Amino acid sequence: QVQLVQAGGGSVQAGGSLRLSCAASTFIHQSYCMAWFRQVSGKEREAVATICNRIGGGSTYYADSVKGRFTIPQDTDKNTLYLQMNSLKPVDTAMYYCAASWAWVRDPTANEEYKYWGQGTQVTVSS
Repeated sequence: QVQLVQAGGGSVQAGGSLRLSCAASTFIHQSYCMAWFRQVSGKEREAVATICNRIGGGSTYYADSVKGRFTIPQDTDKNTLYLQMNSLKPVDTAMYYCAASWAWVRDPTANEEYKYWGQGTQVTVSS
């Protein structure tokens, strides 16, 4: 059973930075997709950033709302994915979840593509 354990998050003022981490209990496979989603109460969970890799290539995705501000670095030696969030805005306030699939997925932005999920962590940005 794969577990994803999230850390980081909290409260910050607008313009500040936060880094979330997502540690997988197993090694990151050669072919995988991992992602960060966020959800505001009453709204659907949306993909913020994704990264997929397989032999021959990979891809990343950033939602338009976070392009240029968020990045999705990873440390495969530590089986850990990060979400570096800079220039945070109040609209970034949400519960953030990491997700993983140990296989290439058709649509990395779709919730249903991911089998494993972190426990969620709250990010609150005040103006």
